[in-house]
Amino acid sequence: MGYIIAMIGLGLMVGLAGIGSAMGTSMVGSATLGMFKKKPEAFGSGMVLTAVPATQGLYGFVGFFLYNGLITPNINVFQGAVVLGAGLAIGLACLLSGIYQGKVCANGVEAIGQGHNVFGNTMILAAFPEFYAILSLVAAILMQGLMRL
Repeated sequence: MGYIIAMIGLGLMVGLAGIGSAMGTSMVGSATLGMFKKKPEAFGSGMVLTAVPATQGLYGFVGFFLYNGLITPNINVFQGAVVLGAGLAIGLACLLSGIYQGKVCANGVEAIGQGHNVFGNTMILAAFPEFYAILSLVAAILMQGLMRL
């Protein structure tokens, strides 16, 4: 039973984080294409801002690698629940932070398209949702210690 619970945790970890990144990057990518029509010389800024929400998917993947090696068919229910908890922490935090970071970056791209010099400001503001995705990964790393109990 612990093995099944752990596998669900791994799936949520990678799947939800990937969804957050996919949604965030597509929001910013769409805004970048709209901006490109008005201000093609700013495409580089839009491309960089489009990549920012992709990190949430990477955090889910890192979490997967950290926990995948600890899971065996003999894993008990408590250990499986630890993996499920880590999966929910990373998955949900990265899902929501990826979406909302995408909104921040998309608004920055729109402002750049209107002629405002806000690339740096947008990067600073995009760091706030990123911080919570990083915290979820750190929490999941710390939770690994519970696997040895």
